[in-house]
Amino acid sequence: MHTPTTTAPRHATDDHAKLELPSRNMGEKAISALINILIKLGILKKDLDYHLVRASMVILFLFFGYQKWFDYEAQALIPFISNGPLISWLYPVFGIRGASWFLGVAEWSFCALLFLGFWNKRLGILGALGGCVSFIATVTTIPFMPDGWDASAGGFPAMKGNVAFLMKDVVLLAASLYLLKQDVARASRGPQRVACEG
Repeated sequence: MHTPTTTAPRHATDDHAKLELPSRNMGEKAISALINILIKLGILKKDLDYHLVRASMVILFLFFGYQKWFDYEAQALIPFISNGPLISWLYPVFGIRGASWFLGVAEWSFCALLFLGFWNKRLGILGALGGCVSFIATVTTIPFMPDGWDASAGGFPAMKGNVAFLMKDVVLLAASLYLLKQDVARASRGPQRVACEG
């Protein structure tokens, strides 16, 4: 006597899983190919990120410092310096143009120290510390900046204007802390090993 075999009912999810499997494999293959390309391009090269971050900070402070010698920048800085709890003292001491020049000298000093940090990690530490102080001073301005949050969008966290501009300094502060940590680690190993890594 022949007994009929029963088959489990097919579910739509089984068909869906079969359809997803090839696309998932293709996605994984594409990511693997991308990883291999990045490795061949040198993304894993020792200290590549460290040197790129340093070079970018040198360029940034070079251009930021250059701006400070001109009146257009001195005028643009007024709302930032006036509302900065750590930098508002600059106007009573130096005046509007003098405060801008003071910042220009400071930023070019940090630029030079960071540049020299390619070879001398102790000077790099001073440049990175200068960067940290600079960006702490600007980041702490954010809560005190008037009209920094758009009321039509409900206020915080809908930033606008000067607050949106200052948000970049959060990342630049992180970059300065990264360089500080790296330079302290390298300087603490002794002059011979630091010279080899520079």
